[in-house]
Amino acid sequence: MAKPAVGFIGLGLMGRPMAANLLKAGFPVTVWNRTASRMQPLVELGARAAASPREAAAASDVLITIVSDPPALEQVLWGEQGALEGLRRSSILVDSSTVSPVLARRIAAACAERGIEFLDAPVTGGTWGAEKGELTIMVGGPAETVARVEPVFAALAKRWIHLGPNGAGQTVKLAMNLLLALEVDALVEALALATAGGVPGERLIEVMQSSMGRAPVLDVKAPNILTHNFAPSFPLRLMHKDLTLALELAKQLNVSLPVGTAARETYDKVLRAAREDVDFSAVARYYQKA
Repeated sequence: MAKPAVGFIGLGLMGRPMAANLLKAGFPVTVWNRTASRMQPLVELGARAAASPREAAAASDVLITIVSDPPALEQVLWGEQGALEGLRRSSILVDSSTVSPVLARRIAAACAERGIEFLDAPVTGGTWGAEKGELTIMVGGPAETVARVEPVFAALAKRWIHLGPNGAGQTVKLAMNLLLALEVDALVEALALATAGGVPGERLIEVMQSSMGRAPVLDVKAPNILTHNFAPSFPLRLMHKDLTLALELAKQLNVSLPVGTAARETYDKVLRAAREDVDFSAVARYYQKA
């Protein structure tokens, strides 16, 4: 049975390895990116470069988008030569960007008017998970649509979790990133306290790894924080955006997030001071004074 044609829009830190894994799995892939030079490595792997989002969509049975923020996604879908103009009836749009549940439901309604199926399907697992095809996908939308795209998801992820109707994937992604942001903020505060008291940060991490404070974030982010290596894996600007989206969702749902509000202020100060694109673990600079 022939594999469905997949379009892929957004070839950043996550999108490029995801598209590469689809090619490795034998899917015919058409790519588009606002910065055209980012398409070339995938063209060399066998992808076809589209001239616009609409062209990428027209070539696709399944179109995946993963772009930086809501305005970028709106431009890709509804802008000039937008993807919604190119998608055929019964095709599937999968958005793996991190945006608001409100926008996800707006996209779902626009797709339904055109006879297109839609899933909001943000991902987690970092760039290393994207490269290995070991992401986790949080999915909102009809169960039958999830079943149709499972072969595509299998090339990208170790697990996909159907969470409910459209918007559910984005709700869980924002809640999870809120927790992740708070974990890293709490970690750097704890390191600031320990080092101010004369104890090397490495010793605190050693104790945490053998205690109830143990968390996978220690394996990934603690080494970067201790060495001040903030090369972006999950850029600070995107975590700040996700915190803002989480707080906006909380306001809509009448949920108080005082700790999240305080953390967003810390991330905001570090982001404003950053002179280059850095990982969100660079929130440690607030305490390191680096």
